[in-house]
Amino acid sequence: MKVLLMGHPNVGKSVFFNRLTGSNAIESNYPGTTVDYTKGYMLLENKDVEVIDVPGIFSLEPKDRAEEVSVKMLEEEKDAIVVCVFDASKIERGLYLALEIIEKGYPVIIALNMWDVATDKNIAIDVKNLEKILGVPVIATTAISGEGIAEVVSRIGEASPVKIRNIIKNAGD
Repeated sequence: MKVLLMGHPNVGKSVFFNRLTGSNAIESNYPGTTVDYTKGYMLLENKDVEVIDVPGIFSLEPKDRAEEVSVKMLEEEKDAIVVCVFDASKIERGLYLALEIIEKGYPVIIALNMWDVATDKNIAIDVKNLEKILGVPVIATTAISGEGIAEVVSRIGEASPVKIRNIIKNAGD
């Protein structure tokens, strides 16, 4: 099993990666730091699981070299579980990318990272309802402090492919 960390640039994917793997990938506060991917391992149910920190991407239609690397990685890792790491204070941007990945048939977990930033901005997100609508695990995280990371790891087994028509149906319920 492999886990791909995917999301926009500058949403904390590298910090997330470091938390999961104990590595020291480069972290910065500007986009485009990760132009190639970084691999590491985490222990899950007594097995080593490869974790790949994929370069930041806005959509599955690549616009630059970093996005090309991301799309290629996704296409090559058909059996991977994708952890979509979003900036919780800009959730609508992240949802577009997550829906593209879900539509391709990948099992997805959504990490609403930078939860502390969203809270500071008085942004309220109904995590349980979002999870119900999307049909995928959704977890509030703050990678820099470690909040929610253990829950993401514990719920990896719940990731499974979802049909877009189910999301539309769930949104109407």
